[in-house]
Amino acid sequence: MRGPLLSICTVLLLSACAIGTAEDDNDRFPTSSAYPPGTMERIELNAAVPEAWRLSALQTPQRAEADWKVVIVTGTPSWSEYWAPVIAALPDNREIIVADRPGFRGSEPQEAVRDLAKQADALAATLETRPGQRVLLVGQSFGAPVATLMAARYPERVHAVVLMSPFFGDRGPTARRMIGAGRLFHTVLPRDMRNSISEVVAQTDQLPVVWEALRGLDQPLVFVHGDDDTFVPLAASQRIAAAYGHTLITVPDGDHFLNACCVPALMAAFERAIAEAENRAAAAPPLEGNMAVRQ
Repeated sequence: MRGPLLSICTVLLLSACAIGTAEDDNDRFPTSSAYPPGTMERIELNAAVPEAWRLSALQTPQRAEADWKVVIVTGTPSWSEYWAPVIAALPDNREIIVADRPGFRGSEPQEAVRDLAKQADALAATLETRPGQRVLLVGQSFGAPVATLMAARYPERVHAVVLMSPFFGDRGPTARRMIGAGRLFHTVLPRDMRNSISEVVAQTDQLPVVWEALRGLDQPLVFVHGDDDTFVPLAASQRIAAAYGHTLITVPDGDHFLNACCVPALMAAFERAIAEAENRAAAAPPLEGNMAVRQ
């Protein structure tokens, strides 16, 4: 009986995530191999923590005219390949990087990194820019709390934030089924699924620190959420955005994976956050010597 139950559990997890068991084993998320050479490239970088884990990432080739760099913090399981449609659609005046978070796909370590702040510090390596370039930080689902901590811990390096389908503990019906099944068969799941369940279970106790960080963010912040999301209810983003006074963009018929279903709407959310940051910078008072004059 254990064998069939395990098979059912694994199928449930994979189906719920709308993914396949390998990078190209899916019919919804085109991966990097589906695009012409030069559209994107896979790189390796070292995590910005003492362990210096090797991180695998997809990025656009360097673009001299790109004044904004989009940094994606992915959900769970963290698979950068499923951001290929967004990378391919990015305009020429933007760059983007999407890393497999620590503990997933091509990134080290093998075990789950349950500490959200540790993940935030590790992924600070993706915030590197050229002189004059600014960063739009995007947190997807489970990556939203990590991105929130990154923006709070590195405010001088993050200039605008988008939280896409953010998961701050509110579980829709699909997430409840997935997490329940995953906890039941945790020890025999494949590495990425096992690590995914581990970090989700560990998130709850860390949320007070995340809420404090969210309250303190000074950067322009835009929420974007589909109204057909069964992983995280739209009502969660509506409540949080209203409580903290941030913009919320609702995507009609959008599910949890806006990076697959709704790329144009997601791009519009990126540009909305960038515009808010640029408008704020244009309205800022002039500098006096080395000090900014504040009202």
